[in-house]
Amino acid sequence: MLVFILTATDYAAAQQKRMELTALNSMQRISQGQKATGPREVVIKAARNEVESFQVVVSAFGENINVVKVEVSELVGKTKLVIGKKNITLYREEYVRVRKSTPYADLPPGLYADPLVPFINPITGKPIEPHSRSRERWGEPIKSSGYVMYALPFEVFRGQNQPLWVDVHIPKDTPAGVYKGTIRVVARGKITDEIPVTLTVWGFTLPDGPTHKNHFGSFRNVARFFKIKRSSQRFNEIEMRYCEEMARHRINPPLPQRLLPSINDDGSLKIIPERHKELRAFMSRLNVTDFEIPKPPFVKLPRSTLGADYKTISPSNRKKAIRYYRDYYNYLKENGWEKRAYVYMLDEPNTKENYEQVLVLGALVHEAVPQLRCLVVEQTYKQNADWPDIDPAVDIWCPLWSFIDRETIDEKNAHGDEVWSYTALVQRSKPYHKEYEKFRKYDPPYWHIDRPLTVYRVPTWVNRQYNIAGLLYWSTVTMVLEPWTLPAMTHPRHFNGGGYLFYPGVPCGIDGPIACMRLKNIRDGMEDYEYFVILEGLAGKEAVDKIVDSVAPEWWQFSKDPQVFLTAREKMANEILRLTP
Repeated sequence: MLVFILTATDYAAAQQKRMELTALNSMQRISQGQKATGPREVVIKAARNEVESFQVVVSAFGENINVVKVEVSELVGKTKLVIGKKNITLYREEYVRVRKSTPYADLPPGLYADPLVPFINPITGKPIEPHSRSRERWGEPIKSSGYVMYALPFEVFRGQNQPLWVDVHIPKDTPAGVYKGTIRVVARGKITDEIPVTLTVWGFTLPDGPTHKNHFGSFRNVARFFKIKRSSQRFNEIEMRYCEEMARHRINPPLPQRLLPSINDDGSLKIIPERHKELRAFMSRLNVTDFEIPKPPFVKLPRSTLGADYKTISPSNRKKAIRYYRDYYNYLKENGWEKRAYVYMLDEPNTKENYEQVLVLGALVHEAVPQLRCLVVEQTYKQNADWPDIDPAVDIWCPLWSFIDRETIDEKNAHGDEVWSYTALVQRSKPYHKEYEKFRKYDPPYWHIDRPLTVYRVPTWVNRQYNIAGLLYWSTVTMVLEPWTLPAMTHPRHFNGGGYLFYPGVPCGIDGPIACMRLKNIRDGMEDYEYFVILEGLAGKEAVDKIVDSVAPEWWQFSKDPQVFLTAREKMANEILRLTP
């Protein structure tokens, strides 16, 4: 990463200029002391029902500035049609510190813009009040108000930057065309600057929910961050806000446990009308396309395989489990949800005994309901030739990115299985990879803060390249050392931002999640996949593959240049428009 420090020459050239705005796209980052070299205008393009983002960098020259107001105007089309302010969301980018690099990191330790502090609290509809302490008289108690993390006002020191993030949602009924507006920043001392914003709306519409299948973990750790019990009403409210935020980024939220049927002692389900009504509303409102069926409590095999019972399910528990899966499938089918469901059986079965457990669990599910899909986080080939073949038990395979093999993926797809991909921590290819010598030193687009933002956008492109149908991430809210100041796991190595895509809203006074720049780029990759599907329906698979090749020809070779993504995306859009009747 090249860093340019503003010099005295830069200040002299700026003369009377005290503040300047420049634009960046959603895949760029800028450090606090880096020279802002972006254009003096925002130019974005998007389909209907898409969210397109841009950044505006506020740079200070000659003196420190204190910004007190930021506003984006309505975006107005030629026929006076308007994309209103309610469709535009403003954030201030906060910097977090990477103290120690993630293994194989592209970028060095330092401060990285990542969490996005909203200008408006989404719960109250009001700005976040800055923290203050005061007392009326000496000796009386100090009164505190406000919050330590807020959007406005903010200070920018001379020679430094403060980037802002802007989301623009294009409503479904927006006519195609060009819409224009401005973004304006005001600092104390009558310091102002503004730049134009031009949005081109393409004449096609993205679906409401994600076409690319996905699973991004649960929200169990949320309770710890807010210091509440999972059984509390406050947890229910916060969990729902996390679910809603996930859905807004085209990721399937986990189904809240409190909305699901309860289980009777004999394995049958008890459908509670109030829960069912809420669940139907949840599935519809959040556009859920894929979801996990909870595993029944009476068929859990032991984590340790050292005991003789590591793959044993008692006859009575087996009978209960079969009834459970049959009842669950019938419940889903009655509501038209059965094709979206899967059983998440086992994570990374890394021993022969684990493979045997997979066979036992898969056989149980398929005996109960042959149509019910079983997901296992494992590559599409055996880890050891002497281990059993788990193919009969598995319907959805989830290889780690470094373990992906095109030949065996094609084999699984050919006989009706499905393949998703997933990432966790930093894991290079293992010796049992079919092409280990070729790939052992190559790195896929691991997901961590100290890597370019393009690594979060590219996985859907590479999945498309390999005929991979879905994307799995193990967690969005794993426990880290300190979310806002040290968002790293230790093993004992740091994995900066690993398993972590939401910051808790506690320091902002928000009972809910704070999104990040990395999550926004995952959303953009999900939206890109919708372009693949629409274009394939119009022009066929080869037309899409040719464009995908320009960005990600294979899992180990992918672009990190934002412009390459934007050019390929616009090419797809133009082809869609050309071929649309």
